[in-house]
Amino acid sequence: MTRIAIISSRSPEAEAARDELTAQYDTVEPDQAEVIVALGGDGFMLHTLHACLRRQVPIFGLNRGTVGFLMNKFRLEGLLERIKEAKEQVLHPLRMRAKLSDGKEVEALALNEVSLLRQTRLAAKIRIHVDGKVRMKELVCDGVLVATPAGSTAYNLSAHGPIIPLGTGLLALTPISAFRPRRWRGAQLAHTSKIRLEVLEGDHRPISAVADQEEYRDVLEVNIEEDRSVELKLLFDPDHNLDERILLEQFVE
Repeated sequence: MTRIAIISSRSPEAEAARDELTAQYDTVEPDQAEVIVALGGDGFMLHTLHACLRRQVPIFGLNRGTVGFLMNKFRLEGLLERIKEAKEQVLHPLRMRAKLSDGKEVEALALNEVSLLRQTRLAAKIRIHVDGKVRMKELVCDGVLVATPAGSTAYNLSAHGPIIPLGTGLLALTPISAFRPRRWRGAQLAHTSKIRLEVLEGDHRPISAVADQEEYRDVLEVNIEEDRSVELKLLFDPDHNLDERILLEQFVE
């Protein structure tokens, strides 16, 4: 028998589903589980993944949120059988290292994306370096983001970035409301790329850096690269895995 823990977001729908499942299945505490069942939406899944980074325990999500791109369809029946038959998808996060205006240096991991965003009415000015070479001297914009394939259908897609299938070994570098160069739509980079985003005129054009749900204000420089030493394990029903979801997103009417 697989030892499972069942956790949920604070939404009434997710908590009700948790109560129904725990009444039906034997469970253990999360730190004793072989699989964690997470009930909620994509935001709660990201929170759960970050909380389980050290253990790297597989997570089987059930959608009790809004979009549920990283979740399976919710139903009460056959949970243990679904977990047994699920396909594992291993994801590697982005590691962000940022320098702040007060001299501090901070780090964070992002499964979806790392984004730089203007803090005031003034447009941001950012210089883009890739693998030690300046690729854009000055991007004037509301912001810019670097997305993983798993995150390419989230904020990246809303910013008109490309959808990237898993296994392609690519990252998306996408501007947010670019003013100059106005027609630049971003770039697809090798997942081994080392990206440095240099903030220009940061003293009166302040910028925040956000790694998934973790935000730092008044950054001067942000370095981003994939961290393959960290594995995040998601479990999906065989007929609706993450590869299939990313493919379907490209044919939405």
